[in-house]
Parts: sequence; C-alpha cells; structure tokens
Amino acid sequence: MSGPAAGTAHAATTTDVVCLGESMVTFLPSQPGRLADVPSFGRGIGGAESNVACALAAAGHRAAWVGRVGADGFGDHLVETIASYGVDTSAVRRDPVRPTGIYFRTATDRGTDTHEVAYYRAGSAASAMSPANVPYDELFAGRILHLSGITAALSGDCLELLRELTAARPGRPLVSFDVNHRPHLWRGGDADASVLLELARRADLVFVGEDEAEEAWGIVGAEAIRAAVPEPSVLVVKRGSAGATVFASGLRPGPRSSIAGGAENAGARSSSAGGADLADTVTHVPALHVDVVAAVGAGDAFAAGFLSATLRGLPVRDRARHGHLMAAAVLTVPGDLTEPPARDHADRLVALGDDAWGTLRLGPGWTAADRAPEEVRTP
Repeated sequence: MSGPAAGTAHAATTTDVVCLGESMVTFLPSQPGRLADVPSFGRGIGGAESNVACALAAAGHRAAWVGRVGADGFGDHLVETIASYGVDTSAVRRDPVRPTGIYFRTATDRGTDTHEVAYYRAGSAASAMSPANVPYDELFAGRILHLSGITAALSGDCLELLRELTAARPGRPLVSFDVNHRPHLWRGGDADASVLLELARRADLVFVGEDEAEEAWGIVGAEAIRAAVPEPSVLVVKRGSAGATVFASGLRPGPRSSIAGGAENAGARSSSAGGADLADTVTHVPALHVDVVAAVGAGDAFAAGFLSATLRGLPVRDRARHGHLMAAAVLTVPGDLTEPPARDHADRLVALGDDAWGTLRLGPGWTAADRAPEEVRTP
C-alpha cells in the first residue's frame, strides 16, 4: 500500500512518540585536530530523530524509532544501541543491498571554521525510505509522530514520504517537525527553502532555529517567522543563548491533538490559518548558563525535553524550560546522547522563580546530582 489508509486510528496506542529518520554510525576523534591528523576514532551513533527517541525513552516515555539500515554490522550496532536506551526498534527495516550510513567529525564545535564532517551516506539504506516501504501502522501508532527536515533532503522518495506523513487526514497523530536545515544535504538551488517551509506549515508542532530561518528563508526575528508559519498550533523559535520563544494558539479544525495546546501566558496576537483568526500566546523562556563541553545534539535534546513536557500536559513555559534542561544535559558531555536529569530533579528546577532560573549555571556532571535547587552551582 502506498500511503496510510484514511481514518487510521491511534487513540488506543501504548506508544507516546514515534520518530522516523536516518541514524548513522558516528566516528568520534580521539583527539582534536584535522581529520587528516586524527590517529583513531571511537564509535558512536548519530541521527536527529533517533536522538530524540533515545532521550525520550531515557526520560521514561514509550518511544519508538522507525528507520531503514543496511543488513550489515553497522546496522546491527545502530539498532542494538538505540534499543539499549529503551527505544522500540521493532519497526526498523533492513535493506539487503544498500549500506548503513556513517560519518566522521572533528572534535571542534560545529560553529567554528575548523570543524569538519565527512559523510558517507549517499545511497544509504535510509535514503531508500519511501511511501511504498514504510510501516504506516507503526508510524501512526503513537500520540506524536516526530519528523525532521533532514529526511526530506535524503532523496526524492524520502521527500514524498514526509509529504504523505504530514498530509491532513482523519486519525493522524500530532505531527512534530524539526526544520533541521542542513544545506550540504540538498542538491543545489533553493528547493530546500520552499520544501522546509511547506513541511513546517503542514505540521502541528514546529521547532526552528532563528539562525536557520534566516539562512533558509531569509526571515529575521521570531514574529516574522510566525507570520511565515502561521498554521502549526505550536511554533518554537530557538534563539541560542537568548533562549526560546514559543507561539501557541487554540486548536484548529482537523486532525489536531489537545496535547498541542495548553498555552497559559499572555501576550496574544492574531494569526490567520484556514481562513480564521486565532489568538496566539507568546512565551519567551531564557536559556540557561551552561559550561559547554560539546555543542552537538543540543537541538535534538531540546526537542525531546519539550515533547516530554508536552506529553505531560505542562504549561508552555515549563515545556520550554524542560527543553533547555535536556539540552544542557547534552551540552555538558562530549557526544549526542546522555542520561537526562531525573524527572523530579528537573521538575524542581523548572519550578524555580524567574530570578533563580536566571542564576543557574550547569556544568559537567550536573544531571547525576539529585540536589535541591539551592544546591545547584550558581555563578
């Protein structure tokens, strides 16, 4: 069957979030320096959507990852490692011909000129995902389906798959979409900009960085981004060290879920979608002060923290704060994944007043210390 059947039900599911996308084996350098000079690499895993699934599972949610890997040792490693976090990988498909993607990176931060990444993903098993070969029953089995713009860039078939999954239809779960603009993956021209905007406008909950919106769409500022993407019930504009701005509206007609709503803060504006004016609440949540070890995987961790709090029905401010805390956990370790803070520990920090939140400074090892808020290290 090509595409999901109309009316696919997900109300009686036992899965919280299903994440679809490519995961790759990552080779991490043993020391700083150019790829040409690094003598050895350690093996890890990397993939925006599988990172979100692993973080959610580690935080106590029922998460599943759906992807396509090669019938090779790297595919075995990916599936086994992701499953070790408690993620359901039963719907992962093995490709008998195409390989599992891999990549190498330097130890330097992605934002520096010296950072290098060497991808070996062209023709990968994941790039062969299409509307004809994915398990729709499993994809629509959760309360939330999480996708990203990376998948759309892998191949024409992958793009058509995302268009199928974001199409409005009865029974569709809430669709979470992380724009994740990766210019090097696209095949030239400005197709990536229009495609990513199209997919974002079809989703229910969207994550986008202020910097990537400017790079992809030439749009500057959170309000301008919301004007360009008015349809989603929730739009999260990530602003780096400045924090995050969340636009949340009342539920719109169609296949929307109540877990997308729940905005409590004032600051209303009107946006137009489907011919109706809908009031937005606008919530700005400052970022934390973090002693960064490696700025890798923080965006995925933020999305996982926000989705975790969304599943729990928490207020919008608390959703963004949980996102910041989950990102801080990853920022203070070398890799893409780490153990998140215990839920009661995170909840205590999220409940702090604005002044106390603004004085928090988190460094390596902070998630392991289940301490009272006043014991957290401050400047």
